[in-house]
Amino acid sequence: MNTAEKPLSGKRILVTRVEEGAQDLARKLLALGAEPVILPMITFHPPDDWAPVDREIEQLERYNWVIFTSANGVRFFLERLRQLGYPPQRLQRAKIAAVGPATARALTQQGLSVDVVPARRYLAESIAEELGDLQGQQILLPQADIARQDLKRLLRDKGARVLEVVAYRTLRANLQPKQVRQIFQKGLEIVTFTSASAVQALAVLVERALLQKVTIACIGPVTARAVEAAGWQAQIIAQEHTIDGLISAIIKGVNDHLRT
Repeated sequence: MNTAEKPLSGKRILVTRVEEGAQDLARKLLALGAEPVILPMITFHPPDDWAPVDREIEQLERYNWVIFTSANGVRFFLERLRQLGYPPQRLQRAKIAAVGPATARALTQQGLSVDVVPARRYLAESIAEELGDLQGQQILLPQADIARQDLKRLLRDKGARVLEVVAYRTLRANLQPKQVRQIFQKGLEIVTFTSASAVQALAVLVERALLQKVTIACIGPVTARAVEAAGWQAQIIAQEHTIDGLISAIIKGVNDHLRT
């Protein structure tokens, strides 16, 4: 297939993911004929204080479940586990749940078994639906400092005792408004968002009108709601909340536009 025949041929697409994940999305977009522009909006850092995480690592046997809501949570939590001298298998003292396939893959790559991954909707709330009866169950949630509280509330509503610990911090990338504006001025057809925090970071840097001139593609409804809260509109929302699902939604959106 030559470049002109590829489904995203000629589309200049902004990738706002963190550098570690941006390369994977950019590579897949490039293979489909797009011109990806990587501009990470956020960065991830260890927590200011590891003491709460360390305390729970030392007593993992008290938990029935450890639930991970992102691959980054897995990465930082397991890095700290090793720093304390423990192998990843220490986590298997509890059952493990993952929000979706990317998070599950981050766990299995460390030799860990994942007991529950939501079957269809890769949203934190879906985990609560799949875990069944949680009355009296002890659950550990290693999350970001800005994690939504919906999952913790739903788990507690089902009778679980939930402890949330900050495994990593989400910070805005060190970008200047002029730098971002220049990228838009060179021409963009599509802006992709894979997290609400990336939306919020971009909203601080650019005027609202810039995003009203492009198509906005979101990995799922939570991110789309952040787009709406910023005063923009998400024209493309992935049904499967993964990178591949996002790409499929973009291709469909482009094809639907061509047919109109």
